Amino acid sequence: MVARTSSGVALALVVGLGVSPAAQADEEYAKNRMKAMSDYMAKQTALSFGYDADLEIVTKDHQKLMLANSGTVNVVRPDKIHAKREGGFSNVEMIFDGKTLTVLHKDANVYAQSDVPGTLDHLIDELRDKFHKPVPGADLLLSNLYDQLMPSVSDTKDLGSGLVGGTECDHFAFRADEVDWQIWVAQGDRPYPCRYVITSRKVDQAPQYRLQVRDWATGTANEVAANSFGFTNSTNARKINAIDLGDVDELPSQFKGGER
Repeated sequence: MVARTSSGVALALVVGLGVSPAAQADEEYAKNRMKAMSDYMAKQTALSFGYDADLEIVTKDHQKLMLANSGTVNVVRPDKIHAKREGGFSNVEMIFDGKTLTVLHKDANVYAQSDVPGTLDHLIDELRDKFHKPVPGADLLLSNLYDQLMPSVSDTKDLGSGLVGGTECDHFAFRADEVDWQIWVAQGDRPYPCRYVITSRKVDQAPQYRLQVRDWATGTANEVAANSFGFTNSTNARKINAIDLGDVDELPSQFKGGER
């Protein structure tokens, strides 16, 4: 375990006394650890993990509400992903085999498919830009996540050490133009992201998205995610157009009346 200032102490110093020398950002260390995480993630031929996520929304009368969901993700680079998400509003499964994207809405027992040939990086871009379905936290799966996340950072803080799910982590905070984001990176030679928090600071009441990773595993495709990228219609689901899938986002339609 690396002996470093705890994140709780650092936060108390920042809030109560201003930034002390012990809590000031060590930008060089933070950037090096982020680059190490990016390189580690990119070189994994296969990885899998479970997650718990919270999406915070704000009502018109400034009440904060939090929607919770959990899921699993299996990835084989460069072009395969199988993700499941279960929540109070929808249970969704997404499968991509390098050519075809399949989204299964389990509650309605319907599915849609789209041809999106290319890498996982390309799929993430297409989901955001073409289908307008950005996947929160998906940037952590990019093969060049350091190059994607760090150029827009204007402020860096090293908040010391924190414990996430029993794993000792380095805790960093970054400020970009539209958002603040924090990340907890596992210490040691497996620097994977343990927790990721995005704060929309230019949205009223600064809602957050929080993703916590568990059951992290890496290895070969056979060890980690074998035979999980072909869609099998085991529930006799009805095929429909993607535009008719309905609520497959983490934010269901009844909460979309105001500013997102």
